[in-house]
Amino acid sequence: MTPRSLIGGHVTVTGGLAKGGLAYMAEIGAEMIQVFVTNPRGWALNPGRPDQDALLAESGVETFVHVPYLVNFGSPSADTLANSEAVVRHTLRRGAEIGARGVVVHTGSAVSQPRDDAMRQLREHLLPLLAEIPDGGPDLLLEPMAGQGAMLCATVGDLEPYLAALDWHPRAGVCLDTCHAFAAGHDLAAEGGTDEMLDLLHKIAPGRLKLIHANDSKDVCGAKKDRHENIGAGHIGARPFAELMRHPAAAGVPLCIETPGKADKHREDIETLKRLRDEG
Repeated sequence: MTPRSLIGGHVTVTGGLAKGGLAYMAEIGAEMIQVFVTNPRGWALNPGRPDQDALLAESGVETFVHVPYLVNFGSPSADTLANSEAVVRHTLRRGAEIGARGVVVHTGSAVSQPRDDAMRQLREHLLPLLAEIPDGGPDLLLEPMAGQGAMLCATVGDLEPYLAALDWHPRAGVCLDTCHAFAAGHDLAAEGGTDEMLDLLHKIAPGRLKLIHANDSKDVCGAKKDRHENIGAGHIGARPFAELMRHPAAAGVPLCIETPGKADKHREDIETLKRLRDEG
């Protein structure tokens, strides 16, 4: 029997990680959660609240943390690079404090510098962070992007040189975003498209898929636009999500929505994914 994937969403933490996050989790019917532990659009290092950290850790809820959007280990800016390293180190520590399974980081962009220079740079700065992760701490989950601009990793195939640059470190996992993959050119909506993508992922990085960001797409396949849509309302459609949950490479891997709207829409998306899972 295929292991059952937990289905949840990114939750608001207004009022505290545990107080706000767990309340929103219950409101939308989530089985797992993803949170920010710092400002998602800034560099400030939020120390957190020990009481809230303990409550979340003791809850037993499967939790993942997303680092701020500004993080980019491929940037030619020395300030961005230094801040990225500090923020990811801080987020990994905070993730350990709340019992998170993984910390999600975007794979980044070379911006204006040569790709080879950006790849050498991310190796120099990411490998030490991976080495610092303690036993029992969260894995660092690499999230390929939609392919816009000078992105270092967008398609599943791009993961091979990216992971090789990190010496295939055992604490480097993968977070697959369905909207990003579709935008980068994986036609999940085509007959057999989802299986084809997951077959390739299993061939390149077996066992490294730890989290799936389940998002439909407002744009067509290959558009290289990162615009999420509610499940079944976009160009991917609902069927590929059912196929995804039945594929061995995704067996038991949690699905986390990052879709538009507020609690009512998030609850509807989670209910749709649960129905697709349970019917399968």
